[in-house]
Amino acid sequence: MMPKITYVEWSGTEHSVNVESGQTLMRGATENGVPGIIADCGGNCACGTCRVFVEPQWRALTGEPSDMEAAILEGTEEYDEKLPGRRLSCQIDVSDALDGLIVRMPKRQF
Repeated sequence: MMPKITYVEWSGTEHSVNVESGQTLMRGATENGVPGIIADCGGNCACGTCRVFVEPQWRALTGEPSDMEAAILEGTEEYDEKLPGRRLSCQIDVSDALDGLIVRMPKRQF
């Protein structure tokens, strides 16, 4: 099974793609040409350019940010105004349980 993930641009444009279990949300977006996920650091939790907002009903399954992820997110607050559900897509591993996941992207990544 390849879970279906929907990435929603700030404009509301949706991109629904199948992402292999075990890949990160970031890799799923970049490998499927989803615009809005820049991923400058290549998924190393170092740049904050793959931010997404996880829909409320999915937050328990995607988990909380690690300390390192939280530190990177702190550095991007000026762009996101501390909107709830902020995560780095490179830090969320896709599993079969995330089939149907919806994430929203910020207006800009930097």
